[in-house]
Amino acid sequence: MSMNTNPRAAAYSPIRRALLPKWLKYQAVGRISLNNQLAYVADFFVRSIFLTVIMYIFMQLWTTTYQGEGTPTIAGYTIQQIIWYILFAEALTMAFPSLSTRIEEEVKSGDVGYKLTRPLHYIGYHYAAYLAEVYVRLGVNLLMGCLIGTALVGFPSFGLGWAGLLLMSFGAITVHFTLSMTLALCAFWVEETRGLEFVYHKLLFTIGGMLMPLELFPETLQTICRWLPFQTIMYFPSKTAVRYEDVNLLPMLLTQAAWIVILGIVVLSVYRLGVRKLNVNGG
Repeated sequence: MSMNTNPRAAAYSPIRRALLPKWLKYQAVGRISLNNQLAYVADFFVRSIFLTVIMYIFMQLWTTTYQGEGTPTIAGYTIQQIIWYILFAEALTMAFPSLSTRIEEEVKSGDVGYKLTRPLHYIGYHYAAYLAEVYVRLGVNLLMGCLIGTALVGFPSFGLGWAGLLLMSFGAITVHFTLSMTLALCAFWVEETRGLEFVYHKLLFTIGGMLMPLELFPETLQTICRWLPFQTIMYFPSKTAVRYEDVNLLPMLLTQAAWIVILGIVVLSVYRLGVRKLNVNGG
């Protein structure tokens, strides 16, 4: 009796088992997180109603500003572009859950000890879950935002700007995650990190370009902002959406990638130091 085997499959099978992509584990974490978040879509829609109040206030503010200037554009932005810019920035902001709160609770309850023993990297686990959650929230916010923006200033013709927004959003979320996780990991030492997160969010709102495009800042402040990572989170995606024809995607993407590498090294270093100093107060 002859056995019908495939020598090539037999040769590659151990290699495939040895090189099984670890990202499949994180993909499973992201999928589980996505399914969990989809169960709360109705809640996200209710929360996004707050976006209506915010955009109404900004609409009144910028309408008065443009009327006072007596010009159809300010720093190259029409009032329609400004409103949609702020809307996209707000949609991103409201999509970011608090990492500090989560890490604090894990440290205080002792759950962090259990998660550190999993066959998954602690930061990779949180990143996969975070990415899935943010994109669900962002999808809801953009849907509501489009309804609000269309009602306020009409539906725009951004063309490829929509694709640019989605492309830039991945780097923006990743940079934000590394910054937030770096602050959240300070809970290994001080436990209460929400104060640090509060200060970080205020920097994001101002010099990150959430309240207005960087072109409206004084020249000196613009120069400073361009050397900081905050612009890659709010300014890059929002400007790409509303002024796609005026941006150069490659330098923006390279800037995001550079900050991801730099901040990735920082967050991993803080994590390694934190694990050594970890003092679990419960569990």
